[in-house]
Parts: sequence; C-alpha cells; structure tokens
Amino acid sequence: MVQLSGKSLIGFTRGAHADGEFRGVNPATGEQLAPAYFAASTDEVDQAAVLAAKAFEVYRNTPAAVRTALLRGIALEIEELNGTLVKRAVEETALPAARVSAEIARTCSQLRLFADMVEEGSWVDARIDRGDPTRKPLPKPDARSMYRPLGPVAVFCASNFPLAFSVAGGDTASALAAGNTVVVKAHHSHPGTAELVGLAISAAVARFDLPEGVFSLLFGPGNQVGTQLLSHPSIKAGGFTGSRAGGQALMKIAASRPEPIPFHAEMSSVNPVLIFQGALKEREDEIVSGLHASVTLGAGQFCTNPGLIFIPSDAIDSFISKLTEKMMNTARFTMLNSQISRAYHQGLSTLSNQPAIKLFSGQNDSDGCGCTAAFAVTDSKSFLSNPVLSEEIFGPATLLVSYGDIGELSEVARTLEGQLTATVHATEVEIENHQDLLALLETRASRLILNGFPTGVEVSHSIVHGGPFPATSDARFTSVGTRAALRFVRPVCYQDWPDSALPDELKNENPLRIWRLVDGELTRE
Repeated sequence: MVQLSGKSLIGFTRGAHADGEFRGVNPATGEQLAPAYFAASTDEVDQAAVLAAKAFEVYRNTPAAVRTALLRGIALEIEELNGTLVKRAVEETALPAARVSAEIARTCSQLRLFADMVEEGSWVDARIDRGDPTRKPLPKPDARSMYRPLGPVAVFCASNFPLAFSVAGGDTASALAAGNTVVVKAHHSHPGTAELVGLAISAAVARFDLPEGVFSLLFGPGNQVGTQLLSHPSIKAGGFTGSRAGGQALMKIAASRPEPIPFHAEMSSVNPVLIFQGALKEREDEIVSGLHASVTLGAGQFCTNPGLIFIPSDAIDSFISKLTEKMMNTARFTMLNSQISRAYHQGLSTLSNQPAIKLFSGQNDSDGCGCTAAFAVTDSKSFLSNPVLSEEIFGPATLLVSYGDIGELSEVARTLEGQLTATVHATEVEIENHQDLLALLETRASRLILNGFPTGVEVSHSIVHGGPFPATSDARFTSVGTRAALRFVRPVCYQDWPDSALPDELKNENPLRIWRLVDGELTRE
C-alpha cells in the first residue's frame, strides 16, 4: 500500500512541512480527505528547477532506447497502483470508477505511444545535405539538422482530467519523450491522485538509474508556486490546460521573463456544431441524441463540449422539443470542484439575463458541487449583436442558435473565435454546395468533424488537439498525439562536423535505421 505524505517530490527527496496547508475534498460529500498537503517553499521550487537543469545535461543525451524504456516503465508503475489509484481519484473528483479506469488506460496508452515514437526515431526530422568541396565557385558545406530538446519543462495539471492531462499526462509524456526534464505543478483538486502518479514516475526514473531531477512534483497555489516555477531561469518551456484567465496569466509571465520562453496553453473553446437542413431531415433523432450525450458527457467538463449549436430556423421548434425531453430527464451531476460549480451557475445566470434568450434548465441551485443540464435558445441576429453569447460555459450546457439561410450561417461563422473543434452535420450534396463555408471553418478550428460529435479525443499520430487563440496559445501545435513533442524541441544544425561527433540520428551509416531526408530524398540508407 502506497503511503501518501502530502509533501512535494523534489527529485528523489520529499519536501518539508510548510505554510499553506490544504486538503483534497470529495466534491460529492464535501469531506476533507487525508493527508494534509503542504505548499512547496520558495527554496523547494528553486531546488526542483535547479535539479531539473542539472539532470537535463545528462538526460538530453540519453539514447532513444533509454527514454523508450522510461516511458514504458512509467506506464507499468501506474498500472501497478491499480485499485489504489482508482479509489483515490474517485474520492477527489466524484468521477465514476469506470471513467477513472478508462483514463488510467488512456494515460498509459499515451505513454506507450510516445515510447513507440521515440523507438522508431523518425520524429526527430533528421535532414542531411552532404557537402561538396569541389563545388564552384564556393565549396558546399556539409549541413545536418534534427530536433533537440529545449530544457526543463514546467507542466501545469488540469482539473478536469486528473490523469490524462495531469502528472503523467500528454505534456509530461511528450516532454520526457523529447529529452526534456519535467517539473510538474499539481492541481489542488486532486493532490492525492497527483502524489500517487508522481511516486510512480519517480520510481521509474530511479529504476533506470537516471539522474535526480528528471522529474519533480510540486504542491501549492498557482499564484505562488506556479508563478515562481514558470519565472525560474532554469525553466525553458511550459505546458498548461485550463481556463482562459489562468492560461493568459501564465502566458504573460512566460513572455515577460528576461529570457522569454515558449508556453503552450490549451484554454477555451465552445466547439460549434453546424447542422444543415438536409442532414436534419434525414436523422434528426440521431443528431438530438448524439448532441445530448456529447453536451452532458462527464457533466460537460470537457474542453471539447459542444457549447454552440446552429439549427435551421424552420426546424428549431421540433429540435427544442426533443432536446428538452432529454435534458430535463438527465440526472443531476456532481461537478469536479466548488470553483467549477460556481462558475457554471454564474455562467447560466449571466446567460439567462441576456436579451432574446430563452433558458431551458432544471433546478440549478448552487448547493455544493451539484448541477443539472441546461440549454438556451436564441437567433443568429441576437447572437451577432451580443458577444456574451459566444462565451464558454464550462459544464453540461449549450446554446442553440437558429439561422435563416446559409448566408446567415456564414456570417455567424466569420465572427467565431479560435476553437479546438468545429463540427458539421451535412449530406454529401450539402458538403459539395457549401465548400466556402466549410473552408472558412478551417481558419477557426484545428479539428474538423463531419457527422459526428466533438467530445472524445483519440490519442494517435494524426490527431490535433489545438486551435487558433483563444483555444490555445499557439495554433501550430497540438497537446494530444505524437506531434505534441514538437512543442518542446528546437531544430539544431551541425555544419561540417566529423561523423564521430554527430548524434546517431545524423551519422553517415544511420545506425538507428530511421527515415531521414538525405539530399532531398527520404531514405533509411
């Protein structure tokens, strides 16, 4: 049985008892959970960052086989926690045990996917342009380049995914895969879950005889511990999943340092769903059922929750009737924490007070962390005239917007902010007839879904979980899938270096047998 201590993990050592004690809270019961957790001191944050920088000098040059073994070893350590981890995560989040188990499986699968990526090796984008000393009028230099790690990465855990977007989630996995060391700032909503996973990572680091400081885990408030961590000169990049306000505050810190660093924040998205007339006529019941399931999945606490649904005005009454029946018969939810619950209720209150809005909701009092599903209805003209209607409400709620014709729908689409996803329900004929509108959506979102629903992100090589601001801080990258590693690397070119001094990925004989671009041609030779 793993014993929780409530103390930060500073490399291989524990933090000390300090000021700033807090506890995990069961959102379903309000029970404060043991043990008490202690905020990392200023000295401990400094120590973790300095250890990470020292360990980076070794870890950055570890062979791909070592990083592969580490990632797979972390997955095994997490799986061995089994029921202990599920029990604690359920207590701290009120998520069903089946959801937690599925998230553990996703987390471990993600770690192994990055291990496979590192093992195969081509992700480093090795490029070789061989020199020609006989070229006239000037000799051609030998130039070889590949991606190399940035340095210690600060990772900020998410509230809504206690495993897959937290201590061993995509930010940590991709940073370690790319050869970076990691300092994680745990989320206050699930500290016990964080500690269990942190101990698993630390055990794997020790098992493979890697240096202290490859991984550290810090507890404490973001405005103290998180700010100091991201400001530390040893930290060279950051990753965050959370609110727009939190993400933008950290973006400013990263940008205003004496040495600005890349900071990748996944923040806010209403994930619009555009429903065309033909698709609605063919399968209205299916669309209503799918949207209800998507809006209410996980109490709506997904960054891909569909918060805007555009419906042809001549079909809106039927759609409302069917969606109302499903929403009003949806059981009451327990949200992840009181802060999220308060924000949800405040969001519904603000929405209901807007002109030209009709709210359909069960009893949505602010009792503890409970909430009920809701939706509201307006028209495209009102939507265009009121920016408040495009704001995200994080929870099991959505806004239906009626439109008269494709011209109206296109006008609305042009006003949308950057999104993680955009979904279209259309027939083949409608797809052909409205290419301009569909092309417009590509400028607003980085995952375009046809005749499906946005909740659920498949962890794979090709998936993109990012988008134009404010969905993320940098639309060139994704926080899910193997491309996530590209957030924490930079290209380095070696000109006229002897073969013996080059990384294995760039040596003439290609000892790793990876795909490389040699004189403009892809080859494994």
